[in-house]
Amino acid sequence: MENRSESISIDVIPRGYPTQHLKKLSGRMKRFTRDVNHCISRHIVAKAKDTLRAIALENLKGIRRAPVGKAQRRDKHAWSFDMLKRYILYKAKLLGVPVVFVDPKHTSQTCSSCGHVSKSNRPARDEFRCESCGFAGFADHIAAINIASRAAVNQPIVAVHMHQLQAPVFRLE
Repeated sequence: MENRSESISIDVIPRGYPTQHLKKLSGRMKRFTRDVNHCISRHIVAKAKDTLRAIALENLKGIRRAPVGKAQRRDKHAWSFDMLKRYILYKAKLLGVPVVFVDPKHTSQTCSSCGHVSKSNRPARDEFRCESCGFAGFADHIAAINIASRAAVNQPIVAVHMHQLQAPVFRLE
């Protein structure tokens, strides 16, 4: 998605550039983003429904205010996470799939094996290696495990295990 979206957008707009062309490019980018978000949300909700699971999302409220470097600014502000969240929410509601929001604090710095939290657990962008226990893996995968475990902890016991509960059997003798 990133390569295609970058090829349709314009970094530097020359003076006197035709407004119609800019509107055409803007519309194309919006349609592309909307289509990709619909496809992703449809897949996520369908997978959750088929596996009888809830969807866990990070609560990203206020992420636009977080300071980033100049090089990352464009990517952060072009990211349509709110649109994807809204699409997931409405599709999940239609299909009866629960959606849980979790606090994103330290999800990518926490070891899913021992619970140790440290910035140095992330030696590289895509890599995770726990200082404490040595557990290692792909950083996004470990963050997803942490989000899922937080979502499971935040749920009432009845809501999580409702399908597993059975009425006790009493015998009169």
